[in-house]
Amino acid sequence: MKHLDLSEANLLEPRLLRLFDALFTTGSVTKAAEKLGQSQPTISIWLARLRRELDDPLFIRSAEGMLPTPRAEALIGTARQALEMLRRLAELRPEFDPATAKRRFVICMTDASHITLLPAILAHVRRVAPGIRIEAAQIGGDTPRMLQSGEADLALGYISDLDAGHFQQALFPQDWVCVANANHARIHDRITAKDFRREAHVLIRSGTGHQLLADALREQRMVLDVALELPGFLGLPAIVGTTDLIATLPRHIGETLAHYYGLRVLDCPLVIRGFTVKQYWHARFHHDPASQWLRDVCGELFQQQEVRGLHRSGRPKKRRPRDLPS
Repeated sequence: MKHLDLSEANLLEPRLLRLFDALFTTGSVTKAAEKLGQSQPTISIWLARLRRELDDPLFIRSAEGMLPTPRAEALIGTARQALEMLRRLAELRPEFDPATAKRRFVICMTDASHITLLPAILAHVRRVAPGIRIEAAQIGGDTPRMLQSGEADLALGYISDLDAGHFQQALFPQDWVCVANANHARIHDRITAKDFRREAHVLIRSGTGHQLLADALREQRMVLDVALELPGFLGLPAIVGTTDLIATLPRHIGETLAHYYGLRVLDCPLVIRGFTVKQYWHARFHHDPASQWLRDVCGELFQQQEVRGLHRSGRPKKRRPRDLPS
């Protein structure tokens, strides 16, 4: 038995199927043209192609109008079934109802974001989507692959090099601050460059800040007195709050830790390149309703007005901003 090779088969275009149905229904080229919103010459061209494709005249002109041939009568049922299937296919839209959804989202982020971003995300999700479970994964070199494969739904933070096929959306800018013990013997309302060089420091070896801070120190030929290095932020507030060590951090995490642990926040005297915290996702999931909902949640929670920018008219942009492909 010979199997039909679909790669070689001539598949009818939907517009030709619609023409077939319209001519069979109306029996008139003029009425079919009106029904399809086309000119009569266009309908004539389509009909000629339809006849070639099906190897039959299909409709014969008569005093009563365009009469279907036996082959047209045999095919009309199949053609209408095909049109109905196409209509159903076009109407299929995956839906996501956060109030009833049961699923897990994986978000790549730094441990600083566990403190600054994750509580707000979780509080919102628990309020509007109680069936949603959040899993935090470490942001790093494997993050682009995880986003592409679907192992991760979103990344929050700063990724300097991102593969093609990803989207990104700016959330808020970051500059730098120093945090110190509120009762520090030598540091009070401000910290000078001289103070910065003199005081002992605690450094965080992970996250965006580590490399940017290292770059700034190298470019400005400054060597710090480092008394302690930590792999993350977990023990930092207790150490700064009970010693005379100072830490240099991105503003968001610095101000958050200071708020919860009673630390002093000071403008950093060292010039360090700022960066923008963004959310990242892969193009495969750009139109996925669940992914869109999660991105909208993060945009609503964290995107600052100055990042949203203005339309050319000068009016503020809508809450859902433009997504930028990488």
